[in-house]
Amino acid sequence: MRPCSRLLSALALIMLGCVAACGGTPKATPTQSASPTLADDPALDARVDLAGKAAAAQDKAYAALYSLDDDSGGRQHNVVATIAADGTWRVDVSKAMLGGTTDVSIVSTAAGVYQCTVSSPSNPITPGCVKVAAAGKRVPKDNSPQVERLFRQWLPVFRDRQSPLSVTEVKPLAGAQGTCYSVDSIAASIQAPVDIGIYCYATDGVLTAARVGFGVLKLVSQVVGPATVQLPGPETTGPAMGLDNLPPTVGPPAGPLPSA
Repeated sequence: MRPCSRLLSALALIMLGCVAACGGTPKATPTQSASPTLADDPALDARVDLAGKAAAAQDKAYAALYSLDDDSGGRQHNVVATIAADGTWRVDVSKAMLGGTTDVSIVSTAAGVYQCTVSSPSNPITPGCVKVAAAGKRVPKDNSPQVERLFRQWLPVFRDRQSPLSVTEVKPLAGAQGTCYSVDSIAASIQAPVDIGIYCYATDGVLTAARVGFGVLKLVSQVVGPATVQLPGPETTGPAMGLDNLPPTVGPPAGPLPSA
């Protein structure tokens, strides 16, 4: 059984960080005024440090179980993130879709980003996957549990020193490992390039915690990631699941309206 399959089973059962010597006589050099360094500006230092963590995360393969406290619904979800060595990834979230009644898996491959149904003891279905975005793009808001964005899709933004972000190192979130950074947008007139909040990373780039608008994510345990991630079921034509409850059953068409 593949590692990601074992973790998926765990999600269903649990419910589920040039100075050199030169010849000749040395020449005196004029004294220069000291220029600002990263140590003189904690914000710049934190920005560079976060970029380094994001670079490490880009090359880190791991599979991890997280808890997610949902601020909007007051529920706790189990999240399994599987980041493969070849860049494919999968994020499984319990009770995330259809009004909090259905598990979901968001999977990214070279062919695109897919929303997949997940089989569990309480919902023993045959998994199927619907393509919801092109490779590297965001899942539409109505079809997304949101948490998948935190693991891979914000890393290029964190690495880009030109992105309109303000980064400050902050006190670690309760129970979080590694270093935590407060990330905010400095471009108030446009949409924030990432989920604004606090992100915590281990030295090797594993995301250990995050506090963003939709909840608080915390690492529970992790193992080495697989070589690749595949879709858990065949690709289907959809439609993809939404966040809200299933629409009401539509009855038989009504007869003609009485004439005036």
